[in-house]
Amino acid sequence: MVKILRNIRVVELGTYITGPAASMHLADLGADVIKVERPGTGDPFRAFKGGLYSPHFQTYNRNKRSIALDTKKADDLALFHELIASADVFVQNFRPGVAERLGAGEDALRAINPGLIYCAISGFGRSGPSRDRPAYDTVAQAASGYLRLLTPPANPRVIGPAIADAVTGQYAALGILAAIIERGETGKGRRLDISMLEAMSHFNLDSFTHYYSVGEVMGPLSRPTVSQSYTFECSDGKWIAIHLSSPQKFWDGLLQATGQQQLADDPRFGERLQRIDHQDELIEVMTPVFKTCTRDEWCARLLAAEVPHSPAYDSNEALEDPQARHLQIAVSADHPEMGRFTTVRAPYAFDGEPDLAVMPPPVLDEHGAEIRAALKRRKSG
Repeated sequence: MVKILRNIRVVELGTYITGPAASMHLADLGADVIKVERPGTGDPFRAFKGGLYSPHFQTYNRNKRSIALDTKKADDLALFHELIASADVFVQNFRPGVAERLGAGEDALRAINPGLIYCAISGFGRSGPSRDRPAYDTVAQAASGYLRLLTPPANPRVIGPAIADAVTGQYAALGILAAIIERGETGKGRRLDISMLEAMSHFNLDSFTHYYSVGEVMGPLSRPTVSQSYTFECSDGKWIAIHLSSPQKFWDGLLQATGQQQLADDPRFGERLQRIDHQDELIEVMTPVFKTCTRDEWCARLLAAEVPHSPAYDSNEALEDPQARHLQIAVSADHPEMGRFTTVRAPYAFDGEPDLAVMPPPVLDEHGAEIRAALKRRKSG
């Protein structure tokens, strides 16, 4: 597949997730992303499970090149600034003020490259009473009102993946792409500031719209109740998920597939709004029904009745599904030191062609020598 951003160079001075995720999205689209890391240890995410190649690091650092530089040293800072001179985009996700201490503040970099798109990702923004607070994923989820939508009301505990980190990185990549388009028209760079709080608040838009529009404070069951979404355990211990939404035909199909047509005459379930009001009771009725057959059997029945559903897969199953295999969502490549690397390809298919090629995450300073040599040639030329 054509690399849409093949002529764009991104320099990333990022750690953990938000900054690396932003530049990974650009790398997936073909940009040359050079990850600048601390010598010896690199991105702290490298060592999250020991060693310097943890699965946490691998997740957000494919399709990149790595160079180790200590910008507190004059020679390395000069080399970093040479990289900036060749770059279109710079991405960092430090707390406000840290980049400046590392010689990577906007003023210093724009003096070198006036057309640079400078992306600064923070937890709470560039100014305000919380600007210096440390922030990680759970903090941003909580501050934006999103965590309450995921947390079980009884015995509350944090569950699920690092949504705020990933969402912020995706929003940052979107903003960068907009700035790239504008620069093509004006020739001018931009500073893009994006905080985890702002990104997650926007991601949580539906919740805020309900509050400001009708005064409803949504909870963890608000959306699945209205959308008529369910998860049931089957006889083999596997789960199935069903989303009926609002069309009557899907409710009728569920009754047909489960042999529960008598529920159509039950005053609690006859109409959609009644099913919303009595969802807990409907779950009580359907739970033992679904435990009578295996997941595969239920999938066949629901498919025949055209009910929106899916097996509720674990990660070891999802990409083995025939549709996922057909779409070639899982892709692999071999790293000369680390061996086989398998990941999820980018979801884009330009002109009908998905990009199945992937470059494994780099080991620390893997591309340092070639990047230094290229900068030397550029300087002498």
